[in-house]
Amino acid sequence: MRTPRWSSGKIRAVEQPSSTQPASYDRLVALAEAYGIQTSYQGHSGDTNQVSPEALVAVLAVFEIDASTAASVEDALAETPNRPWRQPVPPTSIVREGHGRDIPVHLDHGDPVDVYIDLEDSTQRIQLQQRDVWVEPQYVDGKLIGRATFALPADLPLGYHTLIAQTPGRVHRGLVVVVPHRAPQPPETAWGVMTQLYSVRSKRSWGVGDFVDLADLAHLSHTAWGADFVLINPVHAVEPISPLTPSPYLPTSRRFISPWYIRVEEIREAAYLPAAERARLFDWTNYQSHNTPPDDVPHAAGSLTTGQVTPADGDDQTLIDRDTAWDAKLAALRAVFAVSRTPARQDAFDRFCQEHGKALDDFALWSTLYIHNEGRTWPQGFESPDTAASRQASRDHADEIEFHKWLQWIAFGQCAAAQHAARTAGMSIGIMQDLAVGVHPYGADAWSQQDVIASGVSVGAPPDMYNQLGQDWSQPPWRPDRLDATGYAAYRGMLRTVFRNAGAVRIDHIIGLFRLWWVPAGHGAKDGAYVRYDHEALVGILCLEAERAGVVVIGEDLGTFEHWVTDYLADRGILGTAVLWFESEWDGSPKHADHYRTSVLATVTTHDLPPTAGYLQCDHVQLREELGLLTVPMADELAHAQREIATMKQRLTEYGLLDSDESDGAGSNENIDEFVVALHQYLTRTPSQLLGVSLADMVGERRTQNQPGTDQEYPNWRIPLADRAGRQLCLEDIFGLDLATRIARVMPDSPHSVA
Repeated sequence: MRTPRWSSGKIRAVEQPSSTQPASYDRLVALAEAYGIQTSYQGHSGDTNQVSPEALVAVLAVFEIDASTAASVEDALAETPNRPWRQPVPPTSIVREGHGRDIPVHLDHGDPVDVYIDLEDSTQRIQLQQRDVWVEPQYVDGKLIGRATFALPADLPLGYHTLIAQTPGRVHRGLVVVVPHRAPQPPETAWGVMTQLYSVRSKRSWGVGDFVDLADLAHLSHTAWGADFVLINPVHAVEPISPLTPSPYLPTSRRFISPWYIRVEEIREAAYLPAAERARLFDWTNYQSHNTPPDDVPHAAGSLTTGQVTPADGDDQTLIDRDTAWDAKLAALRAVFAVSRTPARQDAFDRFCQEHGKALDDFALWSTLYIHNEGRTWPQGFESPDTAASRQASRDHADEIEFHKWLQWIAFGQCAAAQHAARTAGMSIGIMQDLAVGVHPYGADAWSQQDVIASGVSVGAPPDMYNQLGQDWSQPPWRPDRLDATGYAAYRGMLRTVFRNAGAVRIDHIIGLFRLWWVPAGHGAKDGAYVRYDHEALVGILCLEAERAGVVVIGEDLGTFEHWVTDYLADRGILGTAVLWFESEWDGSPKHADHYRTSVLATVTTHDLPPTAGYLQCDHVQLREELGLLTVPMADELAHAQREIATMKQRLTEYGLLDSDESDGAGSNENIDEFVVALHQYLTRTPSQLLGVSLADMVGERRTQNQPGTDQEYPNWRIPLADRAGRQLCLEDIFGLDLATRIARVMPDSPHSVA
């Protein structure tokens, strides 16, 4: 039997189980619960499911706990009470503004100790008073350890303060985070447009929507329609060279953003390129037609994904071609990077690099190594940014590393310009960024944050009505114990990036701040377990960073979760999500408008469903049948979908939003449009604070952007914006469409509103 790494090594005075006998399920459950592993969960149908012993053993191993035998489980259980006694001070203590709390300090029994708080702004050191609380000393690792309890005052300001405990010959430090009770709130009522930014292309785009297109979309959405925000897909960083991973929800880093969205011509130094070079590099149409990158554009032999993107060929049915667009931009960006910057511009770049520090250094080094190692992930000697080989590479490739830092500076600047344009146009919120739930297991964050990343597991979801085999998202989770031990530094850095250029942020799968479904390597997606996180810490820090950035926070709270979470998030000022098709009364009928929650972003659809025109024609059923995703006969699933649509028609008729003749009519384009408009008008009858309208719904698009449960079987995240006939649309075309105007007119506070 292997002695646990934290064991005192003492022989217990009880009979030991056999060294190879597996533990009883009850004892395994007790150990798992001690480490925050949930041993049962409620499924989507309300039934209680027990986690398999194999999954519990595998997840405990991620915490470096041997639970493979009865003896090892008993040893681990015996050591569990000693864990807090090994910490001189708590690594991280969270307290809400206006509240105090007790701080336990552990030291050799009888030693004196002084405890202080150094405020974040270094203006004051506050000595804490010891409380008259007696706790029996404990023998830990052969030493008698005592506990002293100190009172944290209730009047500490918001922020990250340093806890200092001084004992004879030693100083121990921890972090005290004072957080607001609630996050900033949105206007009383506002509506906005939701879209996948890459799919909204203008006549000046390089094959994909970019940050300048985003600025124009925000400006026009407000001036023409009265929209107050534009919700976009995550714009996190992707691979530095093609092929690129299509999914915006599987980034290489959430601390940095994708240069793929840069508009090259908008960079100030681009104007100083020789005219002939500008013409050669910036002629996207010519580049696209040849579809061959210049010789000096490197390609990865392998990629973080095996996905290939269909090349653009001018056909209206063409998919988004990320690789061709990025190859062209990368060549142009390298040329612009070589242009000398003015002293003021150089100073601004230097300040950006200094502000982002080691995180930017590591990201730029990973990008450089990815290119020079032809896409191979973490070759020998480069397993982390702190190896000797990695440090040498930083010196050997200084120019290339500076280039990747410069790309981030440009991308951050253009993203900030889009938010500025939105607010200048009159939007009350502006750009609503989207925060993905995780990162690629071999990406930049996973490489540089190994101290807080859990290895041997990935994040997913248990089975639900739409994904009956469960989901494995191939993303490594954070270890909750390591987050606490490091003061949540990685989490804070990620939040600051996504909050930086936003008026609001949508957090995908916000239930992940409470618990995440861990799928051990080698297990099926449904054979996992929920692991709990310190939600008071994660949500508290979220509220603090949102307060500092002045952003509204929306949590995507769909799927399987504990219902008390909804009330908790609302109490903390974090809006939830309501998707019309998923909202129902107790009898399964569509939820009445006045029964919707107030503190939500309410929408008709989501990117995991077809646009509404397609949903009303049951495209989602047909697609899942073609892809082999149905677990019931096609006829049964189709009948269920048709009943769902029929009951929704009835509800809209009850509210006077559809005439009975229209409700009973055939699925003509005219009737489909009437139905789509009525559904959005129904949202305006709800008390929901924010309303979201899919741009795909406004143009009559039918194709879904993403089909959960698929990889190469469907071209996920590669569908360009098109009308009902499949004709691709430019940004300039959208605002003249009749359907878009009709939907906008029924939304609140829009020009000529009829809501």
